[in-house]
Amino acid sequence: MPTPLVHLIIAALVWAGATPWSPGWSQDAPARQTPFTLVATRDAHLALHLRWTIAPGTYLYRDRIRAEAGAGAELPVSTPPAQTKDDPNFGPTEVYHDSVEAIVPGAALASLREVRVTYQGCAERGICYPPVTKRLDLASLASAGESPAGGTAPAAGPAALLVGNIVGVLAGMFGLGLLLAFTPCVLPMVPILSGMIVRSGQGLTPGRGLALSGSYVLAMAAAYASLGVAAAWLGRNLQVALQTPLALGLMAAAFVVLALSMFGLFDLQAPRWWRERFGAPAAEGGSVAGAAFLGFSSALVVGPCVTPPLAAALLYVAQTGDVLRGALALFALGLGMGAPLVLVGAFGAGILPRSGPWLVRAKQAFGLVFLALAASLVTRLLPDGSSLLLWAALATGTGLALAMLTTNGRPSRAGRVAGLLTFAYGGLLLLGAATGADDPLRPLAGLGPSRLDHIVGARTVSSVPAFEAALLAARAEGKPVLVEFAADWCTVCRTNERTVLADSGIRERLKAVSVIRADVTRDDDATRALMRRFEVVGPPTLILMRPDGGEVGEARTEGELTVEDLMRRLALVGA
Repeated sequence: MPTPLVHLIIAALVWAGATPWSPGWSQDAPARQTPFTLVATRDAHLALHLRWTIAPGTYLYRDRIRAEAGAGAELPVSTPPAQTKDDPNFGPTEVYHDSVEAIVPGAALASLREVRVTYQGCAERGICYPPVTKRLDLASLASAGESPAGGTAPAAGPAALLVGNIVGVLAGMFGLGLLLAFTPCVLPMVPILSGMIVRSGQGLTPGRGLALSGSYVLAMAAAYASLGVAAAWLGRNLQVALQTPLALGLMAAAFVVLALSMFGLFDLQAPRWWRERFGAPAAEGGSVAGAAFLGFSSALVVGPCVTPPLAAALLYVAQTGDVLRGALALFALGLGMGAPLVLVGAFGAGILPRSGPWLVRAKQAFGLVFLALAASLVTRLLPDGSSLLLWAALATGTGLALAMLTTNGRPSRAGRVAGLLTFAYGGLLLLGAATGADDPLRPLAGLGPSRLDHIVGARTVSSVPAFEAALLAARAEGKPVLVEFAADWCTVCRTNERTVLADSGIRERLKAVSVIRADVTRDDDATRALMRRFEVVGPPTLILMRPDGGEVGEARTEGELTVEDLMRRLALVGA
């Protein structure tokens, strides 16, 4: 299986994360977030329990843990015994690794409304993080962090999923990838791989199917690993950054070229020097390399999707700078997501007929699929009505092609029926474009109110100042607040809005909630600042806040939703 380039890419990613010159270690300490996750709770005796999760390779100082009343008076803090360390920065001192819990007795908190907690730690590689001070609202335990630069430190986060034995972390991420294999994150990649397999034609064997699918999945996993590196270098999700007109246009053009090849206009082959060097027959030239290219690019561009494990890994890298662990975890996640695709490639090749008229029809069908994939990318750049016009053109053209199908030289009755139905669907899309609809799966939605902001009067914002103004107005209503991070190019966002947020039961419950829609379609400084405001990796992300403005941490969700899941989360804020 000639995939040395893929292995070299993976090795380079791992090397980049392991070296002391990687971005996770080289950036200035004040610009980094501390890798210590604090969770505060109160017990039946009203004592305040402070629990820190300490990232691998770092430690927390015992004597730097302090608690103060709002007026500045120091409060008693009970901490467990610690390990003595000859610290290069402060000499012999006591430190904690992995996790620690401190307790402020309830008697010391009487009549207090707020507590300020300060802590500090360092990394084993010599970086000393600046002290972090967090204000805890004792009534709601909402917190606001203060770093020397005025940033916000998270009170809790999914990054704890990556703390622990590396073998267990990788096995867990692989398993989570398997669970995600049949979600909208991966399903768009199935026809891409299937089309690559069919394009091999008579040269298709189970071994070759395995080579194609294996190359595709390895490159797909490498793409996810690159997200961790990008999170350290760029401080953001590379999938979000690639939703630009240039990236989407290039990927759409690649799918159009593949479609034209499927229609028989030309054959895609690797250069002669490649075939001569690696001994690849002309019929197979470039297929494995093409599968790797499509696997890598599809994971980043075609299906940009945020899930809890992906968010956990990216937040872990951003908070700790441990690029190696984050990249390996994301690589394992990608392998898990792609494992069923390998089975499709290996066993699908064995059950398909080797040649015959079916092959021409199959190639033409996948040519239409590739055109649909190209359209799905281009429509992310178009206004809502214009996108339906593009889908209508594709549907009517497909309908005409189906109507002209023949069987043994005679018009195909099945083709005529399918063509008529597809052509009629194209007409509905034209009607939808004229009435203001924007969803090709609901072309008649423009005839009545269906969008979330039409249902519950959501306030749409794209910057921190606009969000703060919307939050102030929402708090004046005395209702809990639902913050939805979404984007026009986010397919899972549209699925959530179509199947969950438009549910009649959910719509009734949302009447008791003020909704703010954080639109991060454009990747600019304003939207990135808005995502940093809430430590959001990307859309779709839902956040619930109490009427006082404090976030309900356990109610946050990333990725695909269900009605039952959102019902449970709304109940946490009394909606």
